[in-house]
Amino acid sequence: MTIDGIAMPGKIIAVHLNYPSRAAQRGRTPASPSYFLKPSSSLAASGGTIERPAGTELLAFEGEIAIVIGRPARRVSPADGWSHVASVTAANDFGLYDLRAADKGSNLRSKGGDGFTPIGPALIRAASVEPERLRIRTWVNGTLVQEDSSGTLLFPFGQLVADLSQHMTLETGDVILTGTPAGSSVVVPGDVVEVEVDAPDALGAPSSGRLVTTVTDGTGAYGDFGAKPSVDDIQRVEAWGDRDRAGLPAPAPAFELTPELRERLMSVGVATLSVALRKRGYHDVFIEGVHPNRSGRRVVGRAKTLRFVAFRPDLFDRHGGGFNAQKQAFDTVNPGEVLVIEARGERGTGTVGDVLALRAQVRGAAGIVTDGGVRDADAIAEFDIPVFSQGPHPSVLGRRHVPWETDGTITCGGTAVQPGDVIVGDGDGVIVIPPSLVEEVVAEAAAQEREDAWVAEQVAAGASVDGLFPMNSEWRARYEAEGR
Repeated sequence: MTIDGIAMPGKIIAVHLNYPSRAAQRGRTPASPSYFLKPSSSLAASGGTIERPAGTELLAFEGEIAIVIGRPARRVSPADGWSHVASVTAANDFGLYDLRAADKGSNLRSKGGDGFTPIGPALIRAASVEPERLRIRTWVNGTLVQEDSSGTLLFPFGQLVADLSQHMTLETGDVILTGTPAGSSVVVPGDVVEVEVDAPDALGAPSSGRLVTTVTDGTGAYGDFGAKPSVDDIQRVEAWGDRDRAGLPAPAPAFELTPELRERLMSVGVATLSVALRKRGYHDVFIEGVHPNRSGRRVVGRAKTLRFVAFRPDLFDRHGGGFNAQKQAFDTVNPGEVLVIEARGERGTGTVGDVLALRAQVRGAAGIVTDGGVRDADAIAEFDIPVFSQGPHPSVLGRRHVPWETDGTITCGGTAVQPGDVIVGDGDGVIVIPPSLVEEVVAEAAAQEREDAWVAEQVAAGASVDGLFPMNSEWRARYEAEGR
């Protein structure tokens, strides 16, 4: 049996990523090639159709250069690999993203369907072209959507043949699909996809001709006895190539603790913020038991985390010396960050001393919060950097702690803290605010404090708290009438 004059291959081997343009689109560049197999029953000739199965939405084309093995190759060198290639042609490595999760990377169902590997229509003799001077182009409904050159490949043809031949014998007629460049996207029923491979600089400019495939709409639904199609926005973006083409809104901008927002947080109390968080179901966001090293200190910043584990001699021998996690944390804290330390509530030893606190201050840290003890407390109290802790203790780490890791999720004073969380502290203690809630929580807290200040004015003027705190409808109407 042949397809456009190409003998039915024993093996069809496809490369996952091979063009830098595609690797950049995917956000990863492999150090070595990786592969998957496609069944020979997926082969189709030019001029045929491919069915998008009923109930699916993400059928994507991938124009590729296919190389056809001319003589068996087993343990050949990269320099000799190309000599085992008889011909090249065009191929389209269709894939159904709706089934990508079904086989965890083998691509059997997502890329192995009938008609999912059109190939042809004509063969270009390998001896007539230079392997690094082939061109691959793809059109959808007449519009050019992919164009690249084999000269850009991460893994040249000879390397692919050599690498595969280390593991298996490549036999005459075997086909290797060598990867697709950027531009792959989704096609829908009625679309016509054309792929061509040529060598425009070679004598006679040999070409595979246009490999033409028309997409049709399937009618048969998948049964309940196997994996069902499933897609999410991540798959949609990968299939279409970007969010715009997938019809998805732009992602929300990353949270930023701006100077203006920092100032607003500085102006409201931790107690008021805790009320706003409690209304939203956040009851355990208060770092218990910590106090500022000097009265009147406030702190606002994003968390950088450090975790200590309980002391054990062998662990301390391996993790306690040199440039350990504790020193790394203080040496890498960024301006505006609050270094939050998990010490398991153990105040029986110091978790920070004057030298490390000074290092954090010099680096521009907004503050330090630890649910353990502080050494050199008198010296640290004179520093500009605010420090919140369980209190002073003269002992060093090796008494109770082993420095373990930085920049992970920790539990400090009974509350979970993740890197990037917003930390606010004052004389009432320290609270942790998830970034997604900061704007609404600070706005509500500021409004509440304005209201509380007005209530205090009324009490100072002699008003009873009955009906005023909290305000009943009469007091509320008066408050709003004053434009507060």
